[in-house]
Amino acid sequence: MPCLRVLAQDSLSGNPKFLSSQKISNPPSVCREIQALLVVLFSLFVIGVTILYNQRSIRQILEDREQQQLSITQTSLLSSDPSKASGVNNQNQALVASLDRFTKCASTRRYSGKKTVRIDRMMETDRRRGIPERCDLFSGKWVFDNTSYPLYNESHCPYMSDELACQKYGRTDLRYQNWRWQPHNCNLKRWNATEMWEKLRGKRLMFVGDSLNRGQWTSMVCLLQSAIPADKRSMSPVAPLTIFRAEEYNASVEFYWAPLLVDSNSDDPVNHRLKDRIIRPDSVLKHASQWENADILVFNTYLWWRHGPIKLLWSSEENGVCEELDGLRAMELAMEAWAEWVASNVNTLIKRVFFVTMSPTHLWSREWKPGSEGNCYEENTPIDVEGYWGSGSDLPTMRMVENVLGKLRSKVSVVNITQLSEYRKDGHPSIYRKFWQTLSPQQLSNRTSYSDCIHWCLPGVHDVWNELLFNLL
Repeated sequence: MPCLRVLAQDSLSGNPKFLSSQKISNPPSVCREIQALLVVLFSLFVIGVTILYNQRSIRQILEDREQQQLSITQTSLLSSDPSKASGVNNQNQALVASLDRFTKCASTRRYSGKKTVRIDRMMETDRRRGIPERCDLFSGKWVFDNTSYPLYNESHCPYMSDELACQKYGRTDLRYQNWRWQPHNCNLKRWNATEMWEKLRGKRLMFVGDSLNRGQWTSMVCLLQSAIPADKRSMSPVAPLTIFRAEEYNASVEFYWAPLLVDSNSDDPVNHRLKDRIIRPDSVLKHASQWENADILVFNTYLWWRHGPIKLLWSSEENGVCEELDGLRAMELAMEAWAEWVASNVNTLIKRVFFVTMSPTHLWSREWKPGSEGNCYEENTPIDVEGYWGSGSDLPTMRMVENVLGKLRSKVSVVNITQLSEYRKDGHPSIYRKFWQTLSPQQLSNRTSYSDCIHWCLPGVHDVWNELLFNLL
């Protein structure tokens, strides 16, 4: 069979050329070799095209799968029940939009009875008990001691808060600075700033909570700062986290604003006076990302739950529909969410967790002075009736907190400051503090109307709370 357009070599130039103008009869073996070569080349071409096509298809499949997985994840974040699959769900909840002061409820309905994860089953394997107390540090009396107290001078602490600097703002009776707490059956170890720094060496001590916990943090900073040279310490405010550092000890004493412990619309440390208080009762993750790496944690929460009903916006709620609940039961939901985090994340061999009980108020003098109609204004001595209990400390709330903390067993140490602080009607700033809002003529004419009977002057009651913490560490 003749083969057309055979590749031949020019006899004169040696260059290849096509002999296409004439038929050339080649041996059959040559034709078969040429045909085989063409088949091979064509097959290679087809294989190459197929490989490219498959690679492109595989890439598209992977991209589609990633997009599908992202879509599934986003959908599950909005629809999953936060009480299930704690580990995976914790990661998912982190992506749920955080609340802020601009958050609003689309509508509000009655509480449905939904619960956060209960910690009973999470603590089944932890049967350890704390070491029995040889002495109840929290049962005792106040003793006037103007030799050993105050532990520092108000004007010598450069980090003093104007809201707690009662002497600076005109208080002349300074006996509130001279009271020492004396337990009934033992003595508190004397405060020692250097020893406390040694306890904190290489560690982060963080106070987490509301303005009362911030007051305790301020007290701790004032108690500690004099032991550190001025050029070896620093204060780095990064709202809502404020950090006091001691270079020599590679240690920090920090305060983190989280007044309700769970995510809420009141988490701005400055702009938090809002008409409606909205919380995510099942999520502490936004806050936990700030406190989880601290070595020693001191928590509190109480007063913010006593102002009207609380609106609940669950993490799984897609349409902004809130539920409404009274403060006590809303606080219980939040405490259980916080306790779940503690139960799941705290290794007591490397982390200490403390919970400071409720700080009492002294808003009605008739409770300790029948027939009077004042408050803490002009009070200058403690209450001397042992076991005194005022309405500023809510017993149902205390029982609820005790129940939640009891489930955590040795995971949390309780700093029970409530009873000892109940006696100190004289320790509040009353009118002797900086007020950020302009007072009206009517208020100025009636000083009890704007007296602060919630917070505590420094030096004062907060220092004793920190002495207790020092002893517990």
